[in-house]
Amino acid sequence: MRLLALHGLTGHGQRWGHLANQYLPEIAVAAPDLIGHGHSSWEAPWTIDANVAALEDLLERESNGPVVIVAHSFGSAIALRLAAAHPDRVSGLVLLDPAVGLDGGWMLEIAEAMLASPDYADAAEARAAKTNGSWAGVDPAVVDAELDQHLVMLPGGRCTWRLSLPAMMSYWSELARDIILPPKGISTTLVRAAWTSPPYVTDRLVADLRERLGEDLRYLTFECDHMVAETKPAEVAALIRERMS
Repeated sequence: MRLLALHGLTGHGQRWGHLANQYLPEIAVAAPDLIGHGHSSWEAPWTIDANVAALEDLLERESNGPVVIVAHSFGSAIALRLAAAHPDRVSGLVLLDPAVGLDGGWMLEIAEAMLASPDYADAAEARAAKTNGSWAGVDPAVVDAELDQHLVMLPGGRCTWRLSLPAMMSYWSELARDIILPPKGISTTLVRAAWTSPPYVTDRLVADLRERLGEDLRYLTFECDHMVAETKPAEVAALIRERMS
C-alpha cells in the first residue's frame, strides 16, 4: 500500500474506487470504511482518536513504509491527527476541503437537521439530495455507483445510507475539536472547494498550516462543491502523484 484514502462523514471507502481505478491504476490504494460507516464496525467509541488507532493497525499490517494520505472533509481531521501521532508513517498529505476545527453551533445545526430527517422516501429522493447539494457537478455514473454501493432499504420501505446514525451525531461534535497540525516537513496539499457554503476550510486552518509548514504547504482553490475527488478526479490524481514523487 502506497496511498491511504480517507472518506468524509457519512461516506464509505468505495467512493475512492473511481479515482483509484480510472486515474491512479498503477498505485496501490487502501480505502477503508471509517468506524460507523459502511461495512466497518459500528461499535463505540465514535471518535477521531478511535479511527486513528484503527488506522495505525492497518498501516502496521499493510504498509512497508511511509504513505501519502488523501483525505476528504472529516477524513482530513483524522489524517492530521494520524500524521501528528505517527509522522514516520506519513510522507505527505492531500487534504480535500477539510472539515477541521469548525464552529460548535454550526455543527449542532447540522446534527439536528440530520437527526430530524435521517432517511428518504425512495432512491430518487436520495439521489436528488445528493445532486441538489454537495454532489452538484458530479458525473451521473459516479452518483449511480454511490447509490448502488451505499444506499440500503429500511424495513418500512424507506431508504438511507449504510451508516450508524448515533456515530454520525458523535462525529459532528468531533469536527468542533481543536485543530491538530502535522509536523514540519510533511509536505501537504490543501484544496478548498470554492462552492462550499459556508466554507469548511477556515481562515484559521489556512493560517495555522502556513505558519507550521511554510514552503511545505501548497494551497489551492478548485471551482467545485464539496465532493472534490468526485468532481475533479483528474486534478486530484495529479496532486496525489505530485506528493508521491
